[in-house]
Amino acid sequence: MLISASRRTDIPSCYSEWFYHRLKEGYVCVRNPMNPHQISKISLSPEIVDGIVFWTKNPLPMMNRLGELEKYNYYFQFTLTAYGPEVETKLPSKNKVLIPAFQRLSKEIGKERVVWRYDPIFFSERYTLDYHCRYFEVLASRLAPYTEKCTISFLDWYRNIEHDVKPLQIQTMPSERQTELVERLAEIAERYRISIDTCAEAGDFRRFKVFPACCIDKARLERIGNYRLEIGKDKNQREYCGCAESIDIGAYQTCKNGCLYCYANFNHGAAERNFEKHIIKSPLLLGEIEEADKITERNAKSFADRQLALFD
Repeated sequence: MLISASRRTDIPSCYSEWFYHRLKEGYVCVRNPMNPHQISKISLSPEIVDGIVFWTKNPLPMMNRLGELEKYNYYFQFTLTAYGPEVETKLPSKNKVLIPAFQRLSKEIGKERVVWRYDPIFFSERYTLDYHCRYFEVLASRLAPYTEKCTISFLDWYRNIEHDVKPLQIQTMPSERQTELVERLAEIAERYRISIDTCAEAGDFRRFKVFPACCIDKARLERIGNYRLEIGKDKNQREYCGCAESIDIGAYQTCKNGCLYCYANFNHGAAERNFEKHIIKSPLLLGEIEEADKITERNAKSFADRQLALFD
């Protein structure tokens, strides 16, 4: 079983103490987003959890306790873009805080465990194609010794983000402009020996050596853990998503990063109110188990073949 922590919120940044407590307790409970009174109880036993993928824009709150992850195979998806505070409204300074955090994390756990994400990409009067190329290179120059790969994607225009992104005056991005940007980013990345892939994009950029990503990456976890994973593609994700099957332990509308483009956190007032309901020792990320809730233990198992890896 693979754990996604989490596409729905930034657990390392906002809920790291809760997460470490869940590891100590050995399980976590997750509400069904479509039916909140249905709760899954999920084991976090190292014997069952084959890997954990953390999604974050700021891992600092959990970094002093990384030793508590020693029984698990894991890696981080670390999003670091060139947007300013009018877009990512509550993130600390990238130059003073987040770039050094990326470098420190890589030094502590190895660059194969820290994947750089530069996404989602959009164009506006300020954030032009040339702007992205210029600052992508600035970031690449500082991150190159600390990562192997950068995953990019373009902003998907969901209805629930329209209100929040309106002040940004986002411009349409024709496919030929996407292609031009990918080509230029790939050239920059190649100079710094960073590979690029794309997250859930329909475009074919293979001629630039840019291939579809697997953000929940079976192959990366196999390399980190020295095992074989007999696990398939996640059928519950978007059409062009290449991720392996995983269980997400987060909750929507709970992230405090304040990014206007966020698909999972499109009501920032609700996110603030929800954060007030967070209880560190609760099995749920948000609130507590109620009388009307129905808890079902997830039938989870390991998909790892560790003996096979011995003969590779």
